[in-house]
Amino acid sequence: MKLSQFKFKLPEEKIALHPAKFRDESRLMVVHKKTGEIEHRMFKDILEYFDDKDVFIFNDTKVFPARLYGNKEKTGARIEVFLLRELNEELRLWDVLVDPARKIRIGNKLYFGEDDSMVAEVIDNTTSRGRTLRFLYDGPHDEFKAALYALGEAPLPELIKNLRDVEEDDAERFQNIYAKHEGAVTAPTAGLHFSRELMKRMEIKGIDFAFITMHAGLGNFREIDVEDLTKHKVDSEQMFVEAEACRIVNQAVDEGRRICAVGTTVMRTIETAVGTDGHLKEYEGWTNKFIFPPYEFSVANAMVTNFHTPYSTLLMLVAAYGGYDLIMQAYDIALKEDYRFGTYGDAMLILDK
Repeated sequence: MKLSQFKFKLPEEKIALHPAKFRDESRLMVVHKKTGEIEHRMFKDILEYFDDKDVFIFNDTKVFPARLYGNKEKTGARIEVFLLRELNEELRLWDVLVDPARKIRIGNKLYFGEDDSMVAEVIDNTTSRGRTLRFLYDGPHDEFKAALYALGEAPLPELIKNLRDVEEDDAERFQNIYAKHEGAVTAPTAGLHFSRELMKRMEIKGIDFAFITMHAGLGNFREIDVEDLTKHKVDSEQMFVEAEACRIVNQAVDEGRRICAVGTTVMRTIETAVGTDGHLKEYEGWTNKFIFPPYEFSVANAMVTNFHTPYSTLLMLVAAYGGYDLIMQAYDIALKEDYRFGTYGDAMLILDK
């Protein structure tokens, strides 16, 4: 497959800048792989497609407030700092992106907060935009993290951030209700549609939940700059698959149940951790798995996903799962039917059986 095959015109007004009023009341397009049938529903109707002992696999990573704004020493220039990951807890070292990068050199100090209460020193250049910062903070680590996060804001994707301001409820709505393990710099967006009420109804129906963790990174939004997709490399992301998730999923595999991957991060995680026997294995480590058509999937026979942007690795994975022709047809219909695209947009359910 070539990059140009994932081109389509996405008008700016089709990108959702705000979440639906209620999580489970976004629209849902249901795509039946076997027949090619496409239905238009509400997200809370998803319950109708699953039965007792079917399984949903969720990513329970938790987004932290990764975007901060500081000022450079002496000049006072405003600098955006995007926290990527903590490199060393004891030394307060963080891997970050800075913008504008050209203004930041090793040895520069950055000041954060209205009273400049947080200070960081640039100690290394990692990429053209990347830097390593050492935060100069003497208190306990928990106190430092709380102070740092208090300065940050919800790390909305650039697409949304550039078109509107961050709002108070973003901190809550840009987070899945079952989020547990902190480490993501962007939300696994397919999970944003699940409300507490819907999940309770799913439990009552006898549907089982399995939780894995993949700390979603900015690589999900990095542009592809090669036409030949086999030459593209994605950023590595940390993932954890524990014994309980394996037990729940593997029992469903053995019993021929419907197993639904909630989002592209879940799909990449289970395809990384699956054994040759089609069973999920315990796993702790990193993955840079890039899935695009054609690809044979091993575990899930259903998938929930959002509507993604042109040329994105997310769209490529969905096309690999649903079938390139059918998914591109579904996207064409979504544009004509005014579905909302992106992080806060509407959802698609792909059924394999």
